Amino acid sequence: MMSVFSARDFSAHEQVVFAHDAASGLKAIIAIHNTRLGPALGGCRMWPYASEEEAVIDALRLSRGMSYKSALAGLPLGGGKSVIIGDSRSQKTPALMQAMGRAVEQLAGRYIVAEDVGTSTPDMTEIRKQTKHVVGLAPDQGGSGDPSPATAWGCFLGLKQAVQHQLKTSDLEGLTVAVQGLGNVGQHLCHLLHEAGAKLIVADIRPESVEKIVSACGARAVGTSEILAVEADVLAPCALGAILNDASIAQLKTKIIAGSANNQLAEARHGQTLRERGILYCPDYAINAGGVINVCYEHLSGPGGYNRDKAYAHIGKIAGTMQAIFDLAAQQDIPTSLAADRLAEQRLTGGDGSQKAA
Repeated sequence: MMSVFSARDFSAHEQVVFAHDAASGLKAIIAIHNTRLGPALGGCRMWPYASEEEAVIDALRLSRGMSYKSALAGLPLGGGKSVIIGDSRSQKTPALMQAMGRAVEQLAGRYIVAEDVGTSTPDMTEIRKQTKHVVGLAPDQGGSGDPSPATAWGCFLGLKQAVQHQLKTSDLEGLTVAVQGLGNVGQHLCHLLHEAGAKLIVADIRPESVEKIVSACGARAVGTSEILAVEADVLAPCALGAILNDASIAQLKTKIIAGSANNQLAEARHGQTLRERGILYCPDYAINAGGVINVCYEHLSGPGGYNRDKAYAHIGKIAGTMQAIFDLAAQQDIPTSLAADRLAEQRLTGGDGSQKAA
């Protein structure tokens, strides 16, 4: 039987909650990593995990990443994440999401839930029926709506900064970007890249998503088993995590990795492996912070007070954050993944005073 405290990804987490509701079939885990800078905010992921152990590991890893993400973005938030065990296409119901809302309410504001893989803005509406500790609500409910465009915009800005740093050009015209995963964020990112003149190679497990981007953006489709090995200037992982491992890194034919997926490195040591291969890695929690920045402004403003211009101005700082990571990595002769961790840890401990949204 798995022990949470001795799990590899347990990292001084403050609280791990197991929530169950027999009537709706809810089986969920809420992990609160750190609340030093504010309440833990993080999305609710619904996924058909192969085992309960796999679900716990995902919650632990993702919640720690949220602590670092919010700290690095200068937000007054801590890190948390929730996962629901189940297939979102066949097992998700309004009753199940409301049961999740009751589980969140029991934490009395220590955890604020938002959407993630397998959940959506309408799901947050159902959760809102049981708790006020939810963001990512529809605009007609006073919320900021789907955070995917904000996440994609931040990734686009970070990707451009990486291109400037690594390839010494600010122009994406004619560059090839391979996008792995065409969920909401991946599709928005493809449109931004297409508008900037990039050539796209795409892959996804859903043929309909691939067809949509091929038609709209003139992308070239490849199989999901091929996408990591194609020749491209930039690889943008926008699916699930742990895709950068010993086997996949050996296949890479890219100069830059810049995508929205969380926990892209299978193990921390793979940051160094990428560095040794001369591949510039954009730490995932730094480049994909646009979504949490956006919903943070919804949270801080209260119902009906969300200001998109202020939120997107803050998202615009992601490019500067990426450059700070690249500079620190060069100065200290360390992987960019470690440089990002050091900057985030500084902020978590109050080392630079960056604890409030601008």
